[in-house]
Amino acid sequence: MLDDVRGRPAPDSDAPGGAGAPIAALATARGTAALAVVRVGGAGAVDLVASRFSHPALATAAGRTVHVGWLRDGAGRPVDQVVCVVWRGPHSSTGEDVVEVTCHGGDAVAQAVLRTLYDAGARPAPAGEFTRRAFLNGKLDLAQAEAVADLVHAESRVGHRAAVAALRGRVSDAVAEVREALVETAALVELELDFAEEDVEFADRAALGALLDRADAVLGELLSTARLGALARDGVRVVLGGRPNAGKSTLLNALVGQDRAIVSPTPGTTRDAVEAEAELGGLRFRFVDTAGLRETADAVEAEGTRRARAAIDGADALLYVVDATIGLDAEERAFLDGLAARRPALPVLVVHNKADLRPAPPADAAPPSPADAAGAAGGAGWSVSAREALAAPAALDGLRGALLDAVRAGLAGAEAGEVAVNERHRAHLDAARGAVRRARAALDGRGGADTLALDLRAALRELGLVTGAVTTEHVLDAVFSRFCIGK
Repeated sequence: MLDDVRGRPAPDSDAPGGAGAPIAALATARGTAALAVVRVGGAGAVDLVASRFSHPALATAAGRTVHVGWLRDGAGRPVDQVVCVVWRGPHSSTGEDVVEVTCHGGDAVAQAVLRTLYDAGARPAPAGEFTRRAFLNGKLDLAQAEAVADLVHAESRVGHRAAVAALRGRVSDAVAEVREALVETAALVELELDFAEEDVEFADRAALGALLDRADAVLGELLSTARLGALARDGVRVVLGGRPNAGKSTLLNALVGQDRAIVSPTPGTTRDAVEAEAELGGLRFRFVDTAGLRETADAVEAEGTRRARAAIDGADALLYVVDATIGLDAEERAFLDGLAARRPALPVLVVHNKADLRPAPPADAAPPSPADAAGAAGGAGWSVSAREALAAPAALDGLRGALLDAVRAGLAGAEAGEVAVNERHRAHLDAARGAVRRARAALDGRGGADTLALDLRAALRELGLVTGAVTTEHVLDAVFSRFCIGK
C-alpha cells in the first residue's frame, strides 16, 4: 500500500543517544588530510555541540554563522581547535538544525571529535541519514536525493553532469510536468464517476487525447536516457575478444596506458577476464581482456573460453582483435555474423592487430586508410600495432575515437540533454507510459470513465514513485542503502 512519508517527524526519545537524539557522522573521507568535517544534525544539535564547545554562547547562535573555539571532552580536556558552522532549520540542507564541525585532518583527530560528540549524547548517523531527512522535510524530492549519491560516486564527466542535472531537478521537473497535467484531468474523470447516472463528461476528450499524447512523448524521451544513465554510472563495458595470441592483452595495456594484463607469446596465457579503466570523451570505459576463443581439450582454458563468450554477451561494445598477419577465418566470420544477428545494436569494431608484422606494400603504393588497411587483411575494421602503441599511445587515438563514436551513436541524443534516468526511474516511467497508452486506447475506443480513471491512477502512482510524491518505507530503504555515512 502506498503511503506519503514526507513530512513525518523522526521518532522521539528522551534517552541520550536514543532515536530522537541528534545524529553525528564524519562527512569527509577517513585518512590523512588538511581538514576533516563532522556533521551533527537534528533537534538539539546546536545545544549538544555547545555543551562541549569552549564558548557556550554557541547554543544561542544564529544560523549561517561561524564560530572558532576549542572542543573539549566530558572532563574538560581539549580535543582540538575547531570551526563550527551553525545552520538553523528550516533554512538548512536537511530542514533541521545542523552544525558542521571542521577539525584538523587525520583519523585520530576526527575520531576523537566523534567520540566527544557521542559521549555528549549524539548517536551515529546511518548511511544516507542526512539526505533522507532532507527528503522527509521537503528539501529534496526522491530523484534529487538519488542524484546526491550519484554525484558522490560519479567517476566520469558525463556521470558528473548527469548527476548535477538531476540534482537541479531536470528529471523531477519533467516528471512533475506530466504528473500535474494528469492530476487535473484525473480529477475531472473522477468527477464524472460521481455523476455517472447523469451521463455527463467534465473532461474534454480531445484535450485529454492531446495531453496523453504529450505525456507519452515526454515519457519516451526520458526513457531514451536510461542507457546513458547506466553507462554514466557503471561505465562502458568494452570486451576485447578474439583468437588466442591475437594481441588482446597488449592492446588492453596500450589502450589504458598501464601494464595491466600479462603478455606472452604463448597462446592461451589469459585464462580469466582482466579489467582496466580509462576515460574517453567524458565517459568511463571498462576494458575487459578475455581468454582466446578456440576449441580446446584443456579444462581450464575451456572454462576461460566459456567466460569470454559470456563477457561478450554482456558487453556494451566489442573490440574483436584479429592477427593482421592471418586475417579473419571462416569460423570467426560465422561467430561475428551470429553475434550481429543476436545483438544487432552491439557496437563491434574489428581490430586487425600486429599491422607492423605484415609485409610492407610496394614503395609506389598509396598509403591505405585505417579501414582500407583492415579490409586488406580481411574484414572491415581498424589496423593497428598494439606493441608499437605501448610507446606511442597517440597511435590508438583513431581507434579510441571510433569506439567513442560507436557508443555515443547508441545514445540517441540523450547525452546532449544531460538528463539520465536510473534503473529505478526507468521501471516506474515504463509502467507509467504503459498506463498512459492504455488510457489513450480506452479513449480512442470511447471507453468509460471508470477505465480511464483506473489507468490515470496507475500512471500517477508510478510517476509519484519516481519523485517520492508517494512512496513506501522499503523504497526509501532501497534508495538510501547505497549512500555513504555522513551524507
